[in-house]
Amino acid sequence: MRAFSTREVAELVGKSQERVRYVARAGFVSPEKTPGGRYRFSFQDLVLLRATKTLEGSAPSSRSMWRALRAVRDQLPPGRPLSSVRVIAADGRILVREGDSAWEAETGQTVFDFAKAHVAGPISSVSATHKLVHADTAEYWFDRGLRFDRAGSHDAAAACYRRAVSLERSEVNSRINLGRLLHDRGSLDEAETLYREALRIEPDNAVAAFNLGVVLEDQGKLEAALASYRCAVLADPELPDAHYNLARLYEFSGDADSAARHLTRFHALTRERSE
Repeated sequence: MRAFSTREVAELVGKSQERVRYVARAGFVSPEKTPGGRYRFSFQDLVLLRATKTLEGSAPSSRSMWRALRAVRDQLPPGRPLSSVRVIAADGRILVREGDSAWEAETGQTVFDFAKAHVAGPISSVSATHKLVHADTAEYWFDRGLRFDRAGSHDAAAACYRRAVSLERSEVNSRINLGRLLHDRGSLDEAETLYREALRIEPDNAVAAFNLGVVLEDQGKLEAALASYRCAVLADPELPDAHYNLARLYEFSGDADSAARHLTRFHALTRERSE
């Protein structure tokens, strides 16, 4: 399995080399040491450090965040990487999500009816136009649904997207957005059907392929999810979340080289967008 130097880790996770060394000295990650005293980090160390980047600013404190992440790592079976679950901050707590289950990181207590945070989750299809079309057309109902969606009125948005789909069999964006809303509610089968319909209409739609990957992953169909994420990257090589999810699944499957390649690409893309 490939090992990463302190410099490589710092570049990949967006932290200073001194901060990476501090984290290692504090025991938050467990890199090996060369005879010369240099750290060599595993891919799992990278995933743990990447998780801190996502959680910073949302966790109650830095200390509680690290304590929770170490607890998660200890709760997983031997050989099971941290990248196989999703760690999120919600309501002042660090939660772990795996499929439809969730639990509090430090206590292991199951959490019911919690709101899923967005961690490389399904993506909304964005409208290219904001004009109002005063007619009973798919375009009108998609635009109306998008406005309800952005306002948080998801039931009304779903009804509008359904109307758009009923009026236009080739309507892709409404299928994607309706699929996302159903996906977030836990209606995984119906969401999968909508994403697949969107791809039949528009095979090169990167958002539909990515969202299909997420819903397949949430159903535990990891090989199918991996294939779908690959399709998303082929359709749009600059989709950061697809590279990140590919990195997680490749690492989980034991393909460290592919995991490292996609994680590197993910960080390159996120750096470009922040500049």
